[in-house]
Amino acid sequence: MQPILKCEKLTKKYGHTVALNELDLNVEPGRIVGLFGPKDSGKTTLLKLAAGLLTVGSGSVLIDGCAPGVATKRFTAFLPDSEGYEDRAAVKDMTRLFGDFYSDFDREKAVSVLSDLGIDPKDKIAELSKGSVAKFRLALTMCRSAKLYLLDDPVASVDTATLTYVLNTISTGRPEGSSVLIASRNPSEVERIINDAAFISAGKVSLFADAEKLRADTGKSVHALFTEGSEC
Repeated sequence: MQPILKCEKLTKKYGHTVALNELDLNVEPGRIVGLFGPKDSGKTTLLKLAAGLLTVGSGSVLIDGCAPGVATKRFTAFLPDSEGYEDRAAVKDMTRLFGDFYSDFDREKAVSVLSDLGIDPKDKIAELSKGSVAKFRLALTMCRSAKLYLLDDPVASVDTATLTYVLNTISTGRPEGSSVLIASRNPSEVERIINDAAFISAGKVSLFADAEKLRADTGKSVHALFTEGSEC
């Protein structure tokens, strides 16, 4: 079975700045992979390349065996770290627009999830708290029936009381066999749901391992190992 995401010697530069430097990474079907790195380590660039929003400099990135493009966007769901919504728009309007744009969007599921999160469809987005906007955006993304979910820091603005629900949505609320790549600067927030951990620094993956085996072999949490590496 081929990886749902396969990167080989993937390189991306912005002028003289190297964002990704011959990066290698495989995400297997059905796995949740935590991509952990400090700011400007290349996490967002990698997700945008996989989502087909940036062009590859050199090397390759394949989604289910295909180069990112129109075909792969149909089964790849990308949640950026920030997004501008029309302040005057209501939640229900953006939900309807999402459904019109993505054929795999489950409107009934979205209505149920938003209700569970305490978000009123009649609310204007401008009236929502920062945390509620984050929950709303994540709900829309996870209500697509995708093969690969690319989530850029999805729980950064979520309060502690809602974190468990959000993580359960990511872990169990997706189609069977689908994969998730979660970028984060704080492994402790998502460590409980990941299958694999990837540490990225200066545009390269320095460690990739099964999270459970990593904890068993080292006697430490993924977060502790990441923090130790960041201090070196």
